[in-house]
Amino acid sequence: MPVLCLVADPETAPLPAVPLERLAARVGGDVVWLAPGAAAEIRAEGDPTHLRAEAEAALGGLPVDTAILPAAGRRKRLLLADMDSTMITIECIDELAGMAGIKAEIVRITERAMRGELDFFAALEARVARLAGLPATAVDEVIRERLRFMPGAVTLVATMRANGARAVLVSGGFTAFTGHVRRVLGFDADHGNRLEVEGGRLTGRLIPPLLGADAKRETLLSCLDALGLDASASLAVGDGANDRAMLKAAGLGVAFRAHKAAEATADAVVRHGDLTALLYLQGYAKADFVERG
Repeated sequence: MPVLCLVADPETAPLPAVPLERLAARVGGDVVWLAPGAAAEIRAEGDPTHLRAEAEAALGGLPVDTAILPAAGRRKRLLLADMDSTMITIECIDELAGMAGIKAEIVRITERAMRGELDFFAALEARVARLAGLPATAVDEVIRERLRFMPGAVTLVATMRANGARAVLVSGGFTAFTGHVRRVLGFDADHGNRLEVEGGRLTGRLIPPLLGADAKRETLLSCLDALGLDASASLAVGDGANDRAMLKAAGLGVAFRAHKAAEATADAVVRHGDLTALLYLQGYAKADFVERG
């Protein structure tokens, strides 16, 4: 029996009860509220395509994220998460470029790379090269002044880890940032690319090996092997074209506020909810959430 999960932003457009009750009646199921105004699910017999069509008709264009998922094995034991514009609200390389006075130029390249219009490694090396000579202290300044965590990030990681999952941060960005994010959010491990520094300044080069789309997928598979888990026990989340292989390999691949390239590969798309939507997709109710200060 499939599960139709519905998630909204309770602050701007709460999930309405009446259309959900009508939808449940049409598909022969019951509404189970995971969080009033934020998330609910309906279990009903039927073809997923039919359920999705019924949901779209009932919601009438309301800002609600919908996903149709298998009822079995929903709670995952491995979380693999992208960092930039996923666990944090910024693209770190764009903010470093801002310190060098070339942000607009670098943002354009970043956007094209995330849409899949450019080769990931070529675009990354070209952007890093433009940072040559920037004081290494710019990293600390970005962390202190500009890095902000995506709403729901702390709760997502804390709740999954409290329920026995391993959480791994994997980024095409830089270890200078992933280490900080790992420590603050409570990830078990982090992986990223390493910026070369000489004499207290960025050289404009990366230290091999470079981590890209294939490495993200391989990290997922390696973690599953180490934990003795099947791919169905994993959840991956990202927003860009370089996350596609990872999303496709995971048991549940989620495109979070993502580019179309990532959405086309994902099992579920989150455009309106925050990162706690990933918990609702797994069947967690808000009462199950683990918060930490």
